[in-house]
Amino acid sequence: MTPDFSRRDFLGLSAGAAASLALTSCANTTPWSSPAPRFKPKGSKLNIAVVGVGGRGYSLVHDAKGENIVALCDVDERSAKKAHEEFPNAKRYRDWRVMLDELDASIDAVVIGTPDHMHAPIAKAAMLRGMHVYVEKPLTWSIGEARELTELARKTGVATQMGNQGSAQDGFRRGVELLRSGVLGEIQQVIAWTDRPIWAQAVETPKDPETVPAELDWDSWLGVANKRAYHAAYLPFNWRGWYDFGTGAFGDMACHILNLVWRGLDLGLPDWAAGATTKRFDDTYPAGSRILIHFPNRGGKRGDVTITWYDGVMRPPREAIPTSLAPEMPTNGLFIRGAGGAMLSVDAYGEKQTWEPAELGSSKTTFSVPRSNGHMNEWIDACKGGPAAYSSFDVAGPFTEAVLVGVLAQRTGMPILWDADAGEARGLDPAVWQGLVQREYRDDYEI
Repeated sequence: MTPDFSRRDFLGLSAGAAASLALTSCANTTPWSSPAPRFKPKGSKLNIAVVGVGGRGYSLVHDAKGENIVALCDVDERSAKKAHEEFPNAKRYRDWRVMLDELDASIDAVVIGTPDHMHAPIAKAAMLRGMHVYVEKPLTWSIGEARELTELARKTGVATQMGNQGSAQDGFRRGVELLRSGVLGEIQQVIAWTDRPIWAQAVETPKDPETVPAELDWDSWLGVANKRAYHAAYLPFNWRGWYDFGTGAFGDMACHILNLVWRGLDLGLPDWAAGATTKRFDDTYPAGSRILIHFPNRGGKRGDVTITWYDGVMRPPREAIPTSLAPEMPTNGLFIRGAGGAMLSVDAYGEKQTWEPAELGSSKTTFSVPRSNGHMNEWIDACKGGPAAYSSFDVAGPFTEAVLVGVLAQRTGMPILWDADAGEARGLDPAVWQGLVQREYRDDYEI
């Protein structure tokens, strides 16, 4: 394991010790034009195109099947086979750019279920055409992309949603209401953890390339990422563990597990993050991590909050979680201790909570968060002029940024001072982290 650090050591880092990089937008900038959002009348059906229709993307196709699925796009015919068979009338594409060009007049909305590294370029291209977008979590691979999509959603006015589907559950929304009410009092401790990765991490980069399967367009699968030789180690699921394509166990699961505390305590953006990991690898995330993310009091009702996150082989001490709340340690969880009590979320989505004392969970706190008719459905309703979806990019963009500041600390192996107002990371040579915040796209993928 890498050496641990103290909070004093971290805060002692001087913002002037190294140059910083101002974060103004993604590396790929586009002159602004104002497309008309493609809203449909209530009672009509959207024409939806889905990009990435295997794995989680297959579930998204089914979530949206009440609308018109007009196009299915996937670079791998093997993973797309089931969706192609079940929606034979949808046009098939391998290249989403060709799909958007050929069907521009026919598509109202785009659902994106690709690996993380392709979320932002596809969403951006669709939004610039006035198409509504639903994007799986995490919203983006980089902080710069998260900020750009958030701003683009505001400029275009299209309906947006990030796919952290637990947000739609009644129990989750009740938990948000209770936390917002302050029933726990001053927050003293927040611990979160996951059993992920359940895919390969902490492995060496394959040395011997393999033959690209005939059903796979490997260059299109790489997309904005740097070119590399094909190997089966990267897909269809293990891409999450590779730096170029995914955001690791933390980026994957924090958008679920931290959702409740981030919303319930109105955490906003962090000002520092740091972490310790198991052995570091050049190309993949570690087998285990402990990450600290600090959220300052920005003049609101709460004090400062520090979240301690564990993933993989690194787990919270058993004694940190009261046995009265959890006789057995959950595989995924969120624990919040306040001066007036404690709460344990015992699943990955924040739906099932236990409270101590128990009466806190049955508080008569006002029901202030509207209940959902389904995570995909509320986005579809927004595409037809309804209220904004609960994980619209105004929410999902800053939340993803908060998570990715933690990923930045994990990847660099160094504490990160994050100036949220300026959008700048300080305290490290930009050469160490600049490409992680502002990804350079391959020339043929600039939008």
